[in-house]
Amino acid sequence: MTASPTSAQFVLNAHQAFEDEQLQKALHLTREGFVANRAAAAARLPEFEALRDSARDIKAHTLGLLDLYLEAYEKKVIEAGGTVHWARTGEEANSIIIEICKRHGAKTVTKGKSMVAEETGLNDALAAQGISPVETDLGEYLIQLRHEMPSHIIAPAVHLTRDQIEADFRRNHADLPPERDLTEPTALLAEARGVLREKFLAADVGITGANFLVAETGTSIIVTNEGNGDLTQILPPVHIVLTSIEKVVPTLEDVSQILRVLARSATGQDISVYTTFSTGPRRPGDPDGPEEYHVVLLDNGRSSMLGTDFADMLRCIRCGACLNHCPVYQAVGGHAYGWVYPGPMGAVLTPSLIGIDKSAPLPNASTFCGACESVCPVRIPLPKLMRHWRERQTERGLAPQAQRWGLGLWGFFARRPDLYRLATRIAMPLLAWLGRSEGRFSRLPLANGWTATRDFPAPQGDTFQAQWRKRTKTAAAHGDGE
Repeated sequence: MTASPTSAQFVLNAHQAFEDEQLQKALHLTREGFVANRAAAAARLPEFEALRDSARDIKAHTLGLLDLYLEAYEKKVIEAGGTVHWARTGEEANSIIIEICKRHGAKTVTKGKSMVAEETGLNDALAAQGISPVETDLGEYLIQLRHEMPSHIIAPAVHLTRDQIEADFRRNHADLPPERDLTEPTALLAEARGVLREKFLAADVGITGANFLVAETGTSIIVTNEGNGDLTQILPPVHIVLTSIEKVVPTLEDVSQILRVLARSATGQDISVYTTFSTGPRRPGDPDGPEEYHVVLLDNGRSSMLGTDFADMLRCIRCGACLNHCPVYQAVGGHAYGWVYPGPMGAVLTPSLIGIDKSAPLPNASTFCGACESVCPVRIPLPKLMRHWRERQTERGLAPQAQRWGLGLWGFFARRPDLYRLATRIAMPLLAWLGRSEGRFSRLPLANGWTATRDFPAPQGDTFQAQWRKRTKTAAAHGDGE
């Protein structure tokens, strides 16, 4: 596991994010691009909604038979000359990878972007054994220089501005000429390419994640836009795939359908620049490829989600669309969520993996506007799953005391309809009279959290129930007259 999660401190983290001028500048520059690009990509594909249904059904079917498809996948990997390793925890996964690296005398390891590797804390585990990990995805490389976690699952450094990146390069690339011009993004990219190229050529082991695993063929698939994943897995003599058990799908036809919604949902591309299929080590006659091919399959709590209220979360294909469209994520960025997985998907997945006691605020980090569910390419009902976590949070007494008291008070009246109607009949006209001068309240007892940043409208007219009864009686009277 990575550094201790601070998910339980979400409220504090969020306040710090609001006050971070550089972060707010970066979020302002990026929050709309993903949204507009996805909408345009979906509009160009008439069958997009039908493909979402198909992707949902493929993932749901696979999860229902996950053990069988994982066994079929392992069999095909072995037939292709590879090896599959099973890891119950992140620590086990790291130990397996370290053992492989030591067996080959590895000193330097190149890595493609992998959220699972962030989940297990692989970089720190390798470094502790004297093995130097080098992130090769540009965003991951940037945050590695800063000793930070990703702030987004597809754009790890989305929280950084160009000025911050230039400062990091000048600090870490001290052997390069200090007078070099790094004012243009292309110059920053060229410098990173030059530094990383030497790492690619020197690496003893390459480690990638996997977007999908194909049971039919034993294939692992990575989806990238930089080509670093290809260089990571074909240049070193050993390629290790670190991924989680829910990434398997039955056939190449199935994964082809899901790929049609993945890039469109993530970045608005019809398909990513590189979609790379790897099956086993180098075969006789192959021009490149590793001599050894290993797959480390991580559980880390996922199997315990099967058959529960949270099983739908395992359909996630890590596109990031829910993050991009979430008003909470757009306001505070990814680091506020305190661990590997931010946004709505993190609000559901993180409690499943580290426990609701360590991440209690996350299911409440939502306006419940439903934007996340409306754009999810595999139709995960994220608001419903967050409500399930809120239920468990309340059952275990983890909700804030004021929230528990407030819900308890409301529940007292809700179980007594006559008393509830009496209370609202008294409260409505009283609030209307108190707010009569301006039609709103800028401060209201027991609602400081609301009125601190917005006004509370003064009530207009009767309560909803009173209006409903009046309309029902009127409709009934008209019906009798006819």
